Amino acid sequence: MSVDSPYDAGRGFGLSGREARVIGGASILMAINVALMYVIVVTPLQQVNEFLFAVPILGVIVYGVAIMGGELIAERGVRGGDLGIAFVGMVILQLAFGIFGGGVLRFAPREQHLFILSVTAIVVALLTAVIATYVYARSAAFDHWGRYANVSFIGGVIAIAVGTLVQPALLVGFVLLFLGFLLRLGWEIWRVRDRQNASVALQTIGVYIAVAGVFVHVLQLVLRYLASRE
Repeated sequence: MSVDSPYDAGRGFGLSGREARVIGGASILMAINVALMYVIVVTPLQQVNEFLFAVPILGVIVYGVAIMGGELIAERGVRGGDLGIAFVGMVILQLAFGIFGGGVLRFAPREQHLFILSVTAIVVALLTAVIATYVYARSAAFDHWGRYANVSFIGGVIAIAVGTLVQPALLVGFVLLFLGFLLRLGWEIWRVRDRQNASVALQTIGVYIAVAGVFVHVLQLVLRYLASRE
């Protein structure tokens, strides 16, 4: 089916085998990432955030480059049939999200880490379900969500750059980056829905990155909420 083809909403919400493979693969990659966060928080790598975000825009640039670079390398390996290159790209992505998540978790006591990760996973699963239901319930194309996501990412980076000097702008940057990952998640789900002839591996990577981006933002919100109740 073409990217621009209208979706036949009449087929219902049942998942095809192909869609199930994409969702299952992305879920496995996300589970690995969560486990990595849990491990990294007790290693020296959890201090990376403290160094990078001493200047907020530096942290955003470094993680942004790591995520974009990891995605490009992984996709290149998939397209070229080179599992070694694809694996390197996935390692970069796993480490980027894992180190960031571990750095966030370091502010909470170790005995709370599993609880915090579990709550975050539940919230992210609910957000993903809401977005997926919306996308699958409508027959419209969602290619514009991809453009909106890019605009939101760019706006977030600019806001954080300003926030380096004017701190309130950091919150605006956080919101815009979070919104960017939510929009990208909707766009990736739409691509899974409509691009039936696309590579399962490539779409699995895309969905995983979007979910992981949402996860690390929700993780920060959960941590702040729990801290506010103490």
